[in-house]
Amino acid sequence: MYTNLKSLLKTERLRLTSLNEKDILSMEQWYNNVDFLRLYDMTMAFPKSSAQLYEMLNEKRKSNNSYIFAIRTLEEDKFIGVAGFENILWNNGTSVVFIGLGDEECRGKGYGKEAMQMLLNFGFQELNLHRIQLDVLSYNKAAIKLYESLGFKREGVYREFIHRDGKRYDMYLYGLLRYEAENYM
Repeated sequence: MYTNLKSLLKTERLRLTSLNEKDILSMEQWYNNVDFLRLYDMTMAFPKSSAQLYEMLNEKRKSNNSYIFAIRTLEEDKFIGVAGFENILWNNGTSVVFIGLGDEECRGKGYGKEAMQMLLNFGFQELNLHRIQLDVLSYNKAAIKLYESLGFKREGVYREFIHRDGKRYDMYLYGLLRYEAENYM
């Protein structure tokens, strides 16, 4: 695991930063891309306006139980995705992690894994979490492969949880404990 705080939010290719106003315009494009929504969000794949996104982000920023980051390339400072924690239960040391690479050109290049490693280190080292969990749709094979490569264990199945395009899909619950993560960082 990383031991230096500066290393927690930066790798050789990426860094995690706060979101800015310009980022919301990029996010609006992503939220109008049905393919992105079908992988990222469990709710109805419905476009969101910049005003709706701004309101959603403000709610997360105000919360004591969530963190949201912009994922940026280090070299070009290009905004490529969002990631963070929500539903943090401080007394239990648990949280839900989320990630979405909105820039299609950046998918399949290892950026998701790098960003998740930074998040996990931040969660376990800085937030002192004991358990980090996530939900993933059964048809999101790339995400499942990523999460399992980082040591996440499938702990449950929400059978036929999502209704998309006239079909039902399972949603999986994955979890990772602090001592398990040390083998993958």
